[in-house]
Amino acid sequence: MPQTIEIVATALFAVAVLHTFSVSFFARLAHRNGPHAGIWHMLSEVEAVFGVWAFVLLVCMALLGGTHSAIEYMDTRNFTEPLFVFAIMVVAASRPILEMVSILLRAAARLLPVRRELSTFFVVMALVPLGGSFITEPAAMTLAALLLRDGYFRVSGRAGFKYLTLGVLFVNVSIGGVLTAYAAPPVLMVASTFGWDTAFMAQHFGWRAAVAVVVNALVLTLVCRAALLEGSVGTGKGVDADDGDKSRAPVPAWVMLMHLLFLAGVVLTAHHPAVFLGLLMLFIGFAEGYKRHQNRLLIKEGLMVGFFLAGLVVLGGLQKWWLQDLLGGLSPLVLFGGATALTAITDNAALTYLGSLVEGTNDVWRYMLVAGAVTGGGLTVIANAPNPAGFSILKNHFPDGSISPGRLFVCALAPTAVASVMFLV
Repeated sequence: MPQTIEIVATALFAVAVLHTFSVSFFARLAHRNGPHAGIWHMLSEVEAVFGVWAFVLLVCMALLGGTHSAIEYMDTRNFTEPLFVFAIMVVAASRPILEMVSILLRAAARLLPVRRELSTFFVVMALVPLGGSFITEPAAMTLAALLLRDGYFRVSGRAGFKYLTLGVLFVNVSIGGVLTAYAAPPVLMVASTFGWDTAFMAQHFGWRAAVAVVVNALVLTLVCRAALLEGSVGTGKGVDADDGDKSRAPVPAWVMLMHLLFLAGVVLTAHHPAVFLGLLMLFIGFAEGYKRHQNRLLIKEGLMVGFFLAGLVVLGGLQKWWLQDLLGGLSPLVLFGGATALTAITDNAALTYLGSLVEGTNDVWRYMLVAGAVTGGGLTVIANAPNPAGFSILKNHFPDGSISPGRLFVCALAPTAVASVMFLV
């Protein structure tokens, strides 16, 4: 039988999920500028939702079992992933990294035998998510979101284009990180337990994911072809530096190299918070020293995303009592569909971790668990750890400054279906 605090935690988790789908309601209350507009504005921020309800859980825990039990619970949580996403988001979003990525993507776009407007959009939607297998998914999400923001999302209106693009982006990043065993959070959580290395991932997951990512990007480009060619959704100058700000000097190559070394250092020490946070401090100091080559660092946005993920860790840590038993009782094919659906309301890394604790599973069951978790990672903002980063960067360019969870879900269904077909082949 579940303990009282576990039932309370599950109830609060359900409330938090419902809250994420209701942020537009709080946004409308905030826009009325009443005496409590500040509180309504905070509750309308998706990044704050799980952190707020995590604090409510801690209060309930303290009331039911004393403050010692609440503190002890927090001390046993692993907050490495929220800290890592914060650090990688700040470094990857720096101007030198963006300019370097833009140069590489521009060169790739020139190799395609189609108009620049189409090839540029395609490489952002395909190559950057696949690059997440090497620089980690949070870094890929940050780079792709910034490139889309500066190149396409600054145009007012065009909500349909933006939602379709966001749906494909979230799905492609979720599945694009499975070419290796360390870049996608849901894979990282089980790789050592299941005995999966990068060679295994490339053989069983990687080629399927790569095909799905390319198909999704290609279909989206074709669907949006007319708007891209006429320039009504942007010029793509977030990628094409030739159309960029002429008033600023180009970033020197050595500064790009230093930023690349910082990025590599954070990625390679992803399991060691003390190390990558130290590197982050050095990076901020370096960026301040060469301020003329920088844009504003996304420290506030990174902190909000980290707060969101930390709240998910706190609330998700008490869902084992029902989630693990549910997963263990499913056949492999049903498990794939169940994992895809459950990922929409739980973090996919937490889902695979709980699944890894189920005893007596075989290779097919394990494959279906992870494949379903990464397939459903684009359906909602809470489904995959990098999603809040993209959400935070792009949300202000949607109508009313917020992203509708319902419209995102609908627009992510088609690319999710493509991923499902590939992983079930």
